[in-house]
Amino acid sequence: MNERDFHLKEGLTFDDVLLVPKYSHILPKDVDTSTVFAGNITLKIPLVSAAMDTVTETEMAKSLAREGGIGVIHRNMTPQEQAHHVKRVKRAENGVIIDPVTISPQATIADAERMMREFKIGGLPVVDEKGKLIGLITNRDIRFEEDLTKKVKELMTPFSRLIVAGPHITLEQAKEVLKENKIEKLPIVDENRKLVGLITVKDVVSVIEHPNACRDELGRLRVAAAIGVGKGGMERAERLVEAGVDAVVVDTAHGHSAAVIETVKALKEAWPDLVVVAGNVATAEGVRALEEAGADAVKVGVGPGSICTTRVV
Repeated sequence: MNERDFHLKEGLTFDDVLLVPKYSHILPKDVDTSTVFAGNITLKIPLVSAAMDTVTETEMAKSLAREGGIGVIHRNMTPQEQAHHVKRVKRAENGVIIDPVTISPQATIADAERMMREFKIGGLPVVDEKGKLIGLITNRDIRFEEDLTKKVKELMTPFSRLIVAGPHITLEQAKEVLKENKIEKLPIVDENRKLVGLITVKDVVSVIEHPNACRDELGRLRVAAAIGVGKGGMERAERLVEAGVDAVVVDTAHGHSAAVIETVKALKEAWPDLVVVAGNVATAEGVRALEEAGADAVKVGVGPGSICTTRVV
């Protein structure tokens, strides 16, 4: 065997390529950095955090979405834990919270404290078994209560003393109501007094302070999450979809494979409107195969990270 038996193509990786700066008349203030992540998800800044257990969980996903990017929750945890991270991001702040965390009047003060701590919120609408709003309990109501076995109904502010609004109120109108009445939470109810949403001071302020945030059509922060392939990946995806995830990322070291392609097809068949990203690939054929399978976006590049040895192996 001699040199003529080998024909190696030149291959470049990220460290081999540099952009040479040239003259430009464009100023930083004139630059538009917005781009499309995948499907209908638009980013104000082209930054996506890695689906690594040392990088992206709830806090990173929230912080990045507020600035206009999107985080991908890693999958090195149980599907239930990962779905919980997604829920925490989706509930972190909203224009209008359409599915607020609620509590029963028969629950205990200990239950209320636990739920407020778990979801990092300062109050809970109190609803009956039919979803009818009957009161509101906040951390101020229970702050000095020593008997944690007391029922929520004993300490809540009853409906008769609440300021509420109808379903068609705008955020600007809600801001004025909150300001005028010096309150922090504005429950949204329909004509039958059924709770259909909640607007908080924190959410209104966040919309104002983070105008470039990556939000869905309901004003909630966007978040993606990673899954594997096969049955396990599909079961994880189901949990994530139920939690409100905006996109799933089929996250593997070698994306140009039968298992990844079949998983992408299965995802699109089960949830046609779900945004699906797949990868990783390093060839045009790999991109084309995942696109034809139904992927909305493809992750390109194998092993660019400082601790990833995929391309070395």
